[in-house]
Amino acid sequence: MPEVTLVLLVAVIAAALLFDYINGFHDTANAIATCVSTRALTVRTAIFMAAGLNFVGAMISTKVAATIGKGIVDASSITQVVVLAGIMGAIIWNLITWYYGLPSSSSHAIIGGLAGSVVAHAGTSALHWAGLKKIITVLILSPIVGAFFGFLFMVIMMWTFRNKAPYTLNKVFRKLQIFSAAVMAFSHGTADAQKSMGVITMALVSYGSLATFEVPNWVKLSCAVAMGLGTAAGGWRIIKTVGHDFVKLQPVHGFCVETASAGVILGASAMGLPTSTTHVITSSILGVGLSKRISAVNWGVAYRIVTAWVITIPASATVGFVSYMVFSPFLGK
Repeated sequence: MPEVTLVLLVAVIAAALLFDYINGFHDTANAIATCVSTRALTVRTAIFMAAGLNFVGAMISTKVAATIGKGIVDASSITQVVVLAGIMGAIIWNLITWYYGLPSSSSHAIIGGLAGSVVAHAGTSALHWAGLKKIITVLILSPIVGAFFGFLFMVIMMWTFRNKAPYTLNKVFRKLQIFSAAVMAFSHGTADAQKSMGVITMALVSYGSLATFEVPNWVKLSCAVAMGLGTAAGGWRIIKTVGHDFVKLQPVHGFCVETASAGVILGASAMGLPTSTTHVITSSILGVGLSKRISAVNWGVAYRIVTAWVITIPASATVGFVSYMVFSPFLGK
């Protein structure tokens, strides 16, 4: 009969891959909502393109995984039950926001879930406050940067092509938008799949099968596959919120949104900073909408989105905390 810690390790890996799968269909909208909204691609084609490029992006880098795995909590306070409870906090919150069609952040959810379960296990002294401050600062600043560049790109495009007929302009940008959406899907893979890589590697170090925090190739591959499969499953509710309800978009707007977002996410990933792809692209859509006029933004939808952003970390931390309190009497600490 396998030892309990090995069973827990398998449960943690399965839960982390499930989180990656849910992350894929929850965040599909990040890469393709604007393409679907402007009819540059059909929904089916857009989803399969995003799935393939999410997979490729996930295989490229592990800097964000290292930040998630080493920058949030004290390694000596990590147990299999802590990691399992943290993932459950993120999964449950992601499913709640998916059900209500809210584009909340999977990054915030996993950070909040882990923080909550660690506090339940070892108290607040086990948190790496400097690392958390750095991560949360980036998560707050990246939407502002995304909105700024979305606004700036749109203003530049309007000035550059001010004498072009709208029909001709949209025809050209409908094709360019397919390229920008592909880059956005790739950048989503580089940022989001790495969070589960970090969690699984953290569990392997805790179990003792890894001496140092270095992401194994099989972890990279399995997370990339889970993310790709989840993306292929699609996320229709959030696609509708981001691509149709928030701001009405034309191909030139979609191109500016995706180009600004991909630039911000790829830059942050190269520095090992875990941005929220959801926040970046949603704020870029806001920036593009504001370049048209203030009334172009559906402020009711904006209010729902921002509310989800604000409460995601405390909500997922609470679920992570409660999950640990439920699991630990049966599974140990």
